[in-house]
Amino acid sequence: MFTGIDRVDWAALHHAHGSAEDVPGLLRGLASEEPGTRHSALDGLYDAVHGEGRVYDATLACVPFLLELAADERVPERDGLVELLVSIGTATAGAGGAVRAGGEVFARLAGDPDPGVRRAAAGAVVRFLDEPARVLELLRRRLAVERDDRLVIPLIECLGEFARRDCGGTGEAVELLAGLSAAPYGPGPRLAALGQLAAHAPGRLPADLVPAVLGLLEERAGDRAGHTRVPAGGAAYSLVDRLRRLAPSDEEGARLLRTLHTALDDRLSDRIALLHGQLVSPVPSDRCTALLLSAALLREWRGDHSATVALIGEGLRSAADGERDRWCDTAVSVLEGLFALAAPAADGLHALVVARPELWVRRWPPEAPTLGAPLRALARAGDPRAVPVLARLAEDPVLPRDLGSVVVHLGAHAAPLAPALRRALAATPPGAPEKALPLVAAVGVLRDEKAVPSLLRLLKDVREYQEGEHALAVVDALWSIEGDAGAVLPVLLRASAHGDPRCRARAARGLGRLGGAARPALSGLRRTASPGRPVPERTAAACAVARVTGEVEPAVAATLRSAWAGHPHTRVDIAACLTALGPGAAPLRDLAAAELRAPRRHTARPDGHGSHDIPRDEELLRLCREVVGGG
Repeated sequence: MFTGIDRVDWAALHHAHGSAEDVPGLLRGLASEEPGTRHSALDGLYDAVHGEGRVYDATLACVPFLLELAADERVPERDGLVELLVSIGTATAGAGGAVRAGGEVFARLAGDPDPGVRRAAAGAVVRFLDEPARVLELLRRRLAVERDDRLVIPLIECLGEFARRDCGGTGEAVELLAGLSAAPYGPGPRLAALGQLAAHAPGRLPADLVPAVLGLLEERAGDRAGHTRVPAGGAAYSLVDRLRRLAPSDEEGARLLRTLHTALDDRLSDRIALLHGQLVSPVPSDRCTALLLSAALLREWRGDHSATVALIGEGLRSAADGERDRWCDTAVSVLEGLFALAAPAADGLHALVVARPELWVRRWPPEAPTLGAPLRALARAGDPRAVPVLARLAEDPVLPRDLGSVVVHLGAHAAPLAPALRRALAATPPGAPEKALPLVAAVGVLRDEKAVPSLLRLLKDVREYQEGEHALAVVDALWSIEGDAGAVLPVLLRASAHGDPRCRARAARGLGRLGGAARPALSGLRRTASPGRPVPERTAAACAVARVTGEVEPAVAATLRSAWAGHPHTRVDIAACLTALGPGAAPLRDLAAAELRAPRRHTARPDGHGSHDIPRDEELLRLCREVVGGG
């Protein structure tokens, strides 16, 4: 073992923390007789040579020794080593080539006595053994002899990965999946096979997919009683093991359902019907999984989701005591991100707020408190029943620091909060305008004329500190309250020359809202709208030119079309501009019409999501309807 390890110039290689001279010690630690040493070594390797999924020259130098360790039956916890190799090999093409040299090792390990090793090795074989016929035959043999569903399911997922690679034998793989999706196989493997069929051969799915899946979930829940996870080979000492223990109570079930929903993609009627069945399931873990999958669907797809949201709200009222906290925490976190779309669940949120006053605020000493999640979700939904509770909180000497931000969503319903917001704004200490920004937005929404002196004082303060963004927030509020262009135009003109392009873009949006009163800024706006500027700044300036002139000039139309197509985050501002133009928006009205026909949210993206994606997309749809209706 470790043949040639001392011939590698580790000091000349690098990993995440610099020189790789510590790597030989970590590799040797993996073979230690002491569990704590082995687990510390595995954690250290992940951190050093593969932290955040990266690959270094030291990472590649480790691969032969990791393969040697994984192949040696005397080494405990080899499943973790195979998983590390798979992760390294899928990170980059170069790393894939290095790990592919171990294809024969993985093929042998697929029949290892250790079930954890067999499970990990199957995924490695599919990815790194370059003999498709042999890979398929190996998977077929393992499926024929494995009896533990916790091992069969990963094999089925490997079969799906094989089909996805389309490297020969895909038809045979699909036939195997079709057979695995039916009796006599257990409910877990059948669900796994259905998920893979949905991804790679949707025509082979049963016509009664939804009732079939719900039935399998119920059957699986009965079979799971008393089952535990596949042992990892020892006590949980490593960070990897501890993270596994923190996973959801039914991580496998969550993964099976997530795979199926992802594969069904735009088959929304099936997905929604499935979610509705899961949300009323007698199995708590299935209901919690349904909450998270519902959030994912609502973030990506437009449409009438009121029935789904209403079921979530009903769950807040009817959750059994033993699971209430977990259900409520998950449900409320989902509803918080829906904003106005959470309205069908408002009764459930309100009942929770009334029943649990201890959830009204969260305290973060020494920082100011924040609103509790149920109350914040109710207020974001625009429900006026949040206002009396917020008013009680506003009586405290220290207001929740996010109180001002929820007032924006309550609109005129929040008028009783104006005196407290005004007092808090007046008490904002000089030199700390960032603490006042949520309050500034709130008094602007409420058009509170009595807040103007505090706003003017704050504007003087932020001028002294040259805080362009803060000054523009105050200007927005003053314009909303007074509508006096003379008071705000000088500030906007100065901000148009600010060094920060984000500030210049916001100034352009402010000038656009002034309309014809901003004509003194028109020549500067035209220059900013010209090619060469950052897209957000250029788009904001083009919108401002249109709003100031009342028409869409050809150059402006070209800029806005380009931004709409290539930079979806600009669409709300463009749609607001078109709404303000009324009949003058005709040259670009087709953009709004096409947007209304698109089923997928403009904020949807494969690499994550933002906390305000849904309300931003709903605002875009509202504006587009106005644009089209104004034609």
